[in-house]
Amino acid sequence: MRIKTVDTRHGSLNQREFSNGNTLPYTGAPFGMNYFILQSSMTSNWFFNPTLPIFQGVRLSHQPSPWMGDYSALLMTPVTGRPQTRNVEVNQTSYNVKEAIFQPHYLKADLLRYRLLMELTPTTYGAKMRLTNRSQNAMGLQLQSISEEKLTFDILHEAKQIRLTLDQAVNDGQSTLKLHVILDFDQDAQQISFDTETQTVMWHNVVSNVSEVSISTSFISMDQAQLNLERDLLGVDFNELCNQTAQAWEQHLELIEVEDRDQAKVQAFDQYLYRLFLFPQTFYELDVHHQPVHFDVYSETVKPGKFFTNNGYWDTYKTVYPFHSLFLPELYQDMLEGIQHFYQESGHLPKWLSPDERGLMPGTLVNAVIADAAVKGLLSEKKLRFFLEAMVKEATTPPAEKKFGRAGVTDMLTYGYVTNEEIESVNQTLDNAYSDFCIRQLAQRLGEHELAEEFAQHALNYRHLFDTESGFMRGKDDKGEFTPNFRAEDWHFDYTEGSAWQNSLAVFHNFQDYLEMMGGRQQFLDHLIRLANEEPIYDIGNYGMEIHEMSEYATSGFSQITVSNQPSFHLPYLFAYAGKPAYTQLIVKQMCEQAFSTGFDGFPGDEDNGSMSGWFVFSQLGFYPVTPGVPEYVLGMPQFDRSRLNLPNGKTFTIETRNHAIQNNFIQNIELNHETYTKLYLAHDAILAGGQLDVKLSLLPTERNYRLEELPYSLKTENN
Repeated sequence: MRIKTVDTRHGSLNQREFSNGNTLPYTGAPFGMNYFILQSSMTSNWFFNPTLPIFQGVRLSHQPSPWMGDYSALLMTPVTGRPQTRNVEVNQTSYNVKEAIFQPHYLKADLLRYRLLMELTPTTYGAKMRLTNRSQNAMGLQLQSISEEKLTFDILHEAKQIRLTLDQAVNDGQSTLKLHVILDFDQDAQQISFDTETQTVMWHNVVSNVSEVSISTSFISMDQAQLNLERDLLGVDFNELCNQTAQAWEQHLELIEVEDRDQAKVQAFDQYLYRLFLFPQTFYELDVHHQPVHFDVYSETVKPGKFFTNNGYWDTYKTVYPFHSLFLPELYQDMLEGIQHFYQESGHLPKWLSPDERGLMPGTLVNAVIADAAVKGLLSEKKLRFFLEAMVKEATTPPAEKKFGRAGVTDMLTYGYVTNEEIESVNQTLDNAYSDFCIRQLAQRLGEHELAEEFAQHALNYRHLFDTESGFMRGKDDKGEFTPNFRAEDWHFDYTEGSAWQNSLAVFHNFQDYLEMMGGRQQFLDHLIRLANEEPIYDIGNYGMEIHEMSEYATSGFSQITVSNQPSFHLPYLFAYAGKPAYTQLIVKQMCEQAFSTGFDGFPGDEDNGSMSGWFVFSQLGFYPVTPGVPEYVLGMPQFDRSRLNLPNGKTFTIETRNHAIQNNFIQNIELNHETYTKLYLAHDAILAGGQLDVKLSLLPTERNYRLEELPYSLKTENN
């Protein structure tokens, strides 16, 4: 099975100062409500180190990123002999890192101090833990919350259960989220006791040295946790459950099949593919009538319908949702239902949920998630109208609370840009302009032509910030004056996690217009070449220190064009807009081969909930979604002998690469369904229709002039 070759520790060797992915080794079901993670340190949000042979327990976790932190987290520490304290470091043990197994469906560690083998296999709402005792002491399982979460216990001896509830403050402390947990034991009631002082379950006089614990959870109620237990965990043994979860993962991985003479590269592909099936996480459950329900953190009530959380749209709109549009469109529609419920419950579209709104990052780029679904036919007319109304409201009404909605709404309506009184004003302006384009896409699809034209004009607001002298987007004050003392290498001030080099080029929907502002195709190309060849010089700006994104960018080896962070993801593909696809082909291939690895240091920066894995997966297949909200992908450089996309409509799309050798860095010609293909983009519908893309590689590039209609989408040339 392919899933057994995935090592979830990929990209998990990190610290606050430098990211190799900032990933965690998630063991769980695809898009599970909980993930289970070996904890090796209690000192920070970086609680796992793949090289440290220390086991403090298995954490039932909901942490999407160390920058967000965990919530509703439970640490479960298997022991032998009764512990004398709840101190995690006192009770920790060593384990053999090389012999441990970290897979999406299976976690295994031999706890050397306790002579205890711990195994775990998950479900969407829980897990089974199997403990094998080789010592002469009784087994135990210590339970404790992370941080200051309130933990209460209820012991049901006859039912052989320990029930506990974790209280988590959410909504800025105004609401409480409760995680209900049931631990169901396979031993007789009289053989189990619970030590309240150390919060430890103990087994006594157990004949067998093997014991299983079923762990069921619910954010709804304890009754729902019991229902989840009965549906998913009772009546099935550990091995059977492990196989069921493995099969669920296998079905997801089999959506894409790759072949290559380099088998190590084939196997490594699944390391990235796995991370596209983790986030956002399920935050709804099926009630007694099998109807979806979720907990509304704002009203503190249970509401009908589906919901998902642990997702930052600024990161994931670029790659994760376009991927779902191709391979998991029904799940994508479920996620959109969750976005709709969030708007109905909070009055706003989400930006960064974990589990409620955290209010991080510029813009309201969930608009791109909605628009991409709209243009790909995934929204009914009723939902199109619902989302259009919500998006227009966010674009025209300042939010009452800063964490919600767009920043600088009043500025946008007054000046056409966000003034430099607002932090990261250039990114705020450009992201708002792109979001306005996304509104235009929905309005046009609904035949609301006047509204579509209005927001098409708003989508050009980036023009206000273009400085013809420097060729960069620059911040302005309310008098229309550029921010003084400009240096292109300065980070922050008017930019987000980068400088003017990366962030000026966020005109996803209209690069032909940007190209003309720069003076024409050659000037745009010259700027991109400078971007690729410029030294990675930077200044800390008003961050006040070197943040980790600077360190990753500076050491990547790919100048100013590195894909170590989201603002740069599309940059290697922009040469196609200038009619120079060979430059894209070379850079993308080199980035995939040099900037990523199969080890614990797997990524050139924060992986961010599937976002960077999505970049890698798309780039290896040979096409990339530069502009979500437009149903096409910019062609890049396929990097397997053969890739087969198994589409949800039952059709397949195959990419065959001829002359595929390490020295061949360029595409000589392309055929789509055995006909010459000269466009530099691939339509979404062309992929869904099934067929074959034949790509012939060469040692040197083939130069030719490209007509406007052969170039990727721009609003300026939409009707050409």
